[in-house]
Amino acid sequence: MKVAYIFATSGHTASYKLGKMILPQLEAGNHGAQVVGMFFFDDNTYLLRAGDPMGERLAKVAAEQGILLMMCDQCALERGLAVGEPGNCHVTGTVAGVQVGCFPDLYAALAGNPPDQVITL
Repeated sequence: MKVAYIFATSGHTASYKLGKMILPQLEAGNHGAQVVGMFFFDDNTYLLRAGDPMGERLAKVAAEQGILLMMCDQCALERGLAVGEPGNCHVTGTVAGVQVGCFPDLYAALAGNPPDQVITL
C-alpha cells in the first residue's frame, strides 16, 4: 500500500508523530507501507529548515526512498522558508529536496506515483 501524509495539525504532530514514530520506522525499513509523499502546513514547515536534525534525517530518507517532501506555499512564505508569492515561489533555507506549492502542485507531483491512502495528522 502507498500512503501520503499531510501534516496539518499544530503541536507535536511533526516532532512527535513523525519524529518518534514514522521516521524511525522509515529509517529501519519497517513502516509497513510505502510512503510516496509528505505535505507540511503551518509551523510543521519549520521541520524542513536546513540544519534541523530531524529534517536532515527526513531529507536523507526521502532521497533514498523517493518520498516527495512539499510544504504549503503560503505557510512557507509566512515563515521565511520560501521567496516569491503564492503560486509562484521557491524554497529557501530548507533541507535538500523540498518543494513548495499548493494542492494542485501536490496532485501534479504525486500523479506519477499516486497514494492509495492519504493520512492527515
